[in-house]
Amino acid sequence: MTQKTDRQPLIEGPGDRFKGRRKGRTLRPRRAGLMDSLLPHLSLPVDDAEMMADPKSLFDQDVRALWMETGFGGGEHLAWQAEQNRDVGFIGCEPFVNGVAGLLSYIEDRNLTNVRIHPDDARVVLDALPDACIERYFLLFPDPWPKTRHANRRFVQTRTLDVIARLLKPGGEFRLGSDDMGYIRWSLPLLLRHPAFEWMAQSRDDWRVRPSDWPESRYEAKARRAGRSSVYLCFRRREAA
Repeated sequence: MTQKTDRQPLIEGPGDRFKGRRKGRTLRPRRAGLMDSLLPHLSLPVDDAEMMADPKSLFDQDVRALWMETGFGGGEHLAWQAEQNRDVGFIGCEPFVNGVAGLLSYIEDRNLTNVRIHPDDARVVLDALPDACIERYFLLFPDPWPKTRHANRRFVQTRTLDVIARLLKPGGEFRLGSDDMGYIRWSLPLLLRHPAFEWMAQSRDDWRVRPSDWPESRYEAKARRAGRSSVYLCFRRREAA
């Protein structure tokens, strides 16, 4: 079933297809097996408008809220959050096969029943979800696409922020982390200008020090080992915008 909506979709045609790597090294047998056996049970039914209209019903357990992570990488952060917040339903999107397989391993090892996955472009999910359904949205260490000619491939764009604002509940939180200062200089002005978002920082430590409920991912650890500092931006969805 295809969802009918008057909203402008994020993906409008072939030119909007995902740009980036889909697969890395050959998967180990266990992870390859999880892709075949576990992923089909956890994949989001993005083409079923009725099911996507009630995203809490996608989980086998009752969940008090929905949190979403776009580009979850190896799955370390999402798995940690899901383990610490078992009454929250998590939606994770990641087109990189090896990252999806990594998250599946965490899910099986930690017996996580509150995670659903879209192993492809997150924008399809953003277009399918109803208004004000997400309590917290994570975008952590996205591909910075540093070349000027690739700026339109960066995930943070005005129209993407419009959709995230639509999905977030009033008072909900948008977290963005990056070790690429070019990406921060690109993203921060867009967020500060957007009428739906309010920067939660009260001091420099609020964006220079990682919050205690924000575990380090492999990408952040790699940046730290290379001597690069990271920035942690937390924005609140305004009650009225």
